[in-house]
Amino acid sequence: MHAPHSIRALPALALLALVAGCSSGGGDEEGVIHGGEASLVLPTLDNVSTAIGATGHTLLIIGMIICVCGLGFGILSYSQLRSLPVHHAMLKISELIYTTCKAYLTKQGKFLMILWVFITVVIVGYYKFLVGFPWSRVGIIVFFSLLGMAGSYAVAWFGIRVNTFANSRTAFASLRGKPLPTHQIPLKSGMSIGMVLISLELIMMLIILLFLPREIGGACFIGFAIGESLGASALRIAGGIFTKIADIGSDLMKIVFKIDEDDPRNPGVIADCTGDNAGDSVGPSADGFETYGVTGVALVTFILLAVDDVAMQGLLLVWIFAVRAAMVVASGIAYAINHAIAGRKYREAKEMNFEAPLTSLVWLTSIICIIFTFATTAAILGNGEDGLGWKLALIITCGTLAGALIPELVKAFTSTKSRHVRETVKSSREGGASLNILSGIVAGNFSAYWLGITIVGLMAVAFGISTQGLGDYMIAPAVFAFGLVAFGFLGMGPVTIAVDSYGPVTDNAQSVYELSQIEQIDGIGDQIATDFGFEPNWETSKLMLEENDGAGNTFKATAKPVLIGTAVVGAATMIFSIIIGLTDGLTQNVENLSIMHAPFLLGLILGGAVVYWFSGASMQAVTTGAYRAVEFIKEHIHLDSSSERASEKDSRSVVEICTQYAQQGMLNIFLAVFFSTLAFAFVEPYLMIGYLISLAIFGLYQAIYMANAGGAWDNAKKVVETDLHAKGTALHDATIVGDTVGDPFKDTSSVALNPIIKFTTLFGMLAVELAVGLTSMGYGLTVHIGAGIFFLIAVYFIYRSFYGMRIQTEISE
Repeated sequence: MHAPHSIRALPALALLALVAGCSSGGGDEEGVIHGGEASLVLPTLDNVSTAIGATGHTLLIIGMIICVCGLGFGILSYSQLRSLPVHHAMLKISELIYTTCKAYLTKQGKFLMILWVFITVVIVGYYKFLVGFPWSRVGIIVFFSLLGMAGSYAVAWFGIRVNTFANSRTAFASLRGKPLPTHQIPLKSGMSIGMVLISLELIMMLIILLFLPREIGGACFIGFAIGESLGASALRIAGGIFTKIADIGSDLMKIVFKIDEDDPRNPGVIADCTGDNAGDSVGPSADGFETYGVTGVALVTFILLAVDDVAMQGLLLVWIFAVRAAMVVASGIAYAINHAIAGRKYREAKEMNFEAPLTSLVWLTSIICIIFTFATTAAILGNGEDGLGWKLALIITCGTLAGALIPELVKAFTSTKSRHVRETVKSSREGGASLNILSGIVAGNFSAYWLGITIVGLMAVAFGISTQGLGDYMIAPAVFAFGLVAFGFLGMGPVTIAVDSYGPVTDNAQSVYELSQIEQIDGIGDQIATDFGFEPNWETSKLMLEENDGAGNTFKATAKPVLIGTAVVGAATMIFSIIIGLTDGLTQNVENLSIMHAPFLLGLILGGAVVYWFSGASMQAVTTGAYRAVEFIKEHIHLDSSSERASEKDSRSVVEICTQYAQQGMLNIFLAVFFSTLAFAFVEPYLMIGYLISLAIFGLYQAIYMANAGGAWDNAKKVVETDLHAKGTALHDATIVGDTVGDPFKDTSSVALNPIIKFTTLFGMLAVELAVGLTSMGYGLTVHIGAGIFFLIAVYFIYRSFYGMRIQTEISE
């Protein structure tokens, strides 16, 4: 390439570094950029021989059939939920919620397409004109980037549709006065989403492995990773901002006007229900899809880069995807067994602990997944003298156990029955909102310690196992072990998503009940008895919905550290791609991976700075948006005796305010992260490695602290409402204040750190290769000038994330 073209291409190349995915570093020839993972060739799977005699191709075909069945399970559950009985008053509200969710997601889809078109131009600029790929390979990357983004978007859409079916059905089922249906409906909704999400992800990746030419496998995977990362990051960040603007705006009305949380006259309630789906359904669905996919791509990349024997590459790829398919089956079996046990135990019960069957489902799934992992590993890798099979299965088990242990630890800090939550309530009784907030901070900090120790302990076990001969098959076996731990975290994928999706349904069910005003309909008792065959039990119904929402809050909290833990552990595998390229397979410049190398140390310090900026920026968007929402609600709420409910126009206006600030906040954050990644990569590659490591570590503890502090505040309020029946009291007001502080903690900043870590790591890989490649072509000065320019642009958007989003009102006003 001629120098003038390279210089003109720099702006586009800079943008591409944010979106072009995993990279292995520079090429073998000086002055040439080879395109990283997009150039990798997959091994032939037809010749892979497994311990049971079946070829790898045959086993993965069986895996695809399993995934098709998983999709079928999800669609069947969708149909069953839709056909459940529901009163038209409740159905009307759930459909209104869906309409506003649909409007929000449609706007987000258009926004994503704009980003995708822009990114496509950049992909073409980099891979065609700098790397020199043929148009066919560039087209593959572009197509699969669209496919990955569409996958994230599709599962998000499926999630809101299923949840908005389930919310009104759950609310109506509660009228029977029995808790079991109130539990089973949101769990079935969650399993439907979980099965569709994991099965769709696996089908897409298996198609690449099985049916496409192996020479383009790397390009397909890299395009797929680009797209799903883009979709998940945008939907997770924007959804987190949206939901907490609406939640805080609605919650504060309880203090200002002394009205119920879901008072139909409050125009913020519909926005709050929309936010429950935008933040707690759309975001986690897209995030889970991306997490599952990117972790898989990272492991595929590692195997192709670190394992020399092509036959072993194929065998390990078959093993990984066969285990993933087996875990889909394990999750389905665990759900069926747990469903039968809960049905037998609680069928005639008048009361139940809603957390108990969710806990048993998580543990049962973990145990069955471990059994299936060892069985599948034995079938494929066998039990040779070197013990490779059981060693790899045991490493995955470390991650699978983490998927069960982490929820237990989270419950110790966020459950309505936990001592930390009870302490938060007690401190609020005498100390008001001040001590409530302090107690929540204590819970968050303690939780970060215990979860950190647990994750490190399990990773240490995995590392120990990796030293027992895995080095005979690959370089850096410890990195592979950490990637398999992340793999194990996600092994219970359908169930992890299911217990996370349980919360939005239970939260919405309460709102649907109140907004429907079903109790006020003339002759409603006789109507329900005639049409549905039972007498409604009003008081028991409301109490059950409150208690079930507390369980939903707890298990929403349990899924967050699992996803953030996956991001951090998986980041180690992705960072390996940079290191292997920079050190020529760990043979040179390894001393630069030390605090004695100043740029590496500076990178370690930079990561923490970005984590704390991001936490503040995301909460700033919530603060300003909530201010505007409260301002609008106060002006338009009508509480006179003639007013029964807020107008649809006012409710939609609040949704518009939430959407506006969600998109503005997300754009500032997106571009700041974008240009920061480029700037640090262009300064010095080892600085970038230190930065990525620091980002993961600071992000892990910040996310856990914020998520569990928020969970403690949320359920402290729930204890006051359900156990103490103290709504409208000073104690209740204090816990509401704590909850509004915890809202952006747990549902905006903490959860969005997960995609931010993966996003930056994924794109940082290409940014480093780009910087190294351009330097080797003689543009070192241009690269360093570019670093300065990119940093100034990043600082501009960081400045805007506060000063461009601040509340534009003088104190005197």
